[in-house]
Amino acid sequence: MKKVYLDNASTTAIRTEVIQEMTKVMTEDFGNPSSTHSFGRNAKSILELSRKSIAKHFKITAQEIIFTSCGTEANNWILRSVVKDLKVKRIITSKIEHHAVLYTLLSLQSEYGIQIDYVAVKPNGEIDITDLVQLLSQETKTLVSLMHVNNETGTILDLERVGRICKQYNVLFHSDTVQSIGKTEIDLQAIPIDFIVASAHKFHGPKGVGFAFVRKNSGLQPIFYGGEQEKGLRAGTEAVHQIAGMAKALEHSYINLETERTYIFELKNYLITQLEIEFPAVVINGTVDGFYNILNVLLPFSEDKTAMILFHLDMKGIAVSRGSACQSGTIKPSHVLAEMLSNEDLKKPSLRISFSHYNTKEDIDLLIEALKSI
Repeated sequence: MKKVYLDNASTTAIRTEVIQEMTKVMTEDFGNPSSTHSFGRNAKSILELSRKSIAKHFKITAQEIIFTSCGTEANNWILRSVVKDLKVKRIITSKIEHHAVLYTLLSLQSEYGIQIDYVAVKPNGEIDITDLVQLLSQETKTLVSLMHVNNETGTILDLERVGRICKQYNVLFHSDTVQSIGKTEIDLQAIPIDFIVASAHKFHGPKGVGFAFVRKNSGLQPIFYGGEQEKGLRAGTEAVHQIAGMAKALEHSYINLETERTYIFELKNYLITQLEIEFPAVVINGTVDGFYNILNVLLPFSEDKTAMILFHLDMKGIAVSRGSACQSGTIKPSHVLAEMLSNEDLKKPSLRISFSHYNTKEDIDLLIEALKSI
């Protein structure tokens, strides 16, 4: 049985070149980058070359990249520090953010009594910019936290437009860019944004490593203490092999961006066409022109098929999801779709299908056949 992996918004397969890079570093360059001897200096060199390599893709300085263990850590650090250290009193976000943002904000509200305002979400999953502007008319020290590409529906936020609005109202702007880093261009010289975050495993790099972009002179303070690593902002010995792997993965993602984006976009359109032929009542959750590697569909199946649909597909060797992998196993409907769908539609099966350049049209055909058999 051919295995079909269509859950690339959860994690991606590591590129061969990345594995080779990591193996080399683990084998030959095992020094602690904080040590002053030659082994340490060599590791430090790899670390800083990786930082420069990552920074150049976003047209920023290497000093503005801080390595973390993942996007969740980076989100927690940034949001906690803006409240604790920068004295932000109010955060504007949306109810369709990743839980790494939503749960952090609820914790901060409990601890510091900050005001949280949720910007309206349109039925297609887009942020209501008019509502955002109205919320910004209050004169309180504010941070706006809105994700770039929604991890469940692929709905895209216009980062540049929101950045300009935030600058106009003199508020800080943070965006969870975990789903878009490595998959689209982000020019941080042109976009007025203060903080973005990334996880390497979303762009064919290793798990357990990510980074935060922190605009220079931001005033952020560390979330935990112990060493002077990462400019004193993130204590702990850096995982040099993972960071080198992340830099290599990002480099290859941007080298191949045009080719892979076009290929994946064609695959997504092929799937939409096949779904519309076989299941004419299928509905796309979100915008039709959402992010090119994510498709979320409401299938015209009865409610009793909802609970078992992933199991049936898994039995046929097909991996998709009903939403964020971080909440898989839960029987609750997706908090993202709950903001967009009627209670009736929420009970029906929705699937998130997410692609990479490793997928083929045969994968799509196998998925369609499996859905027809349910």
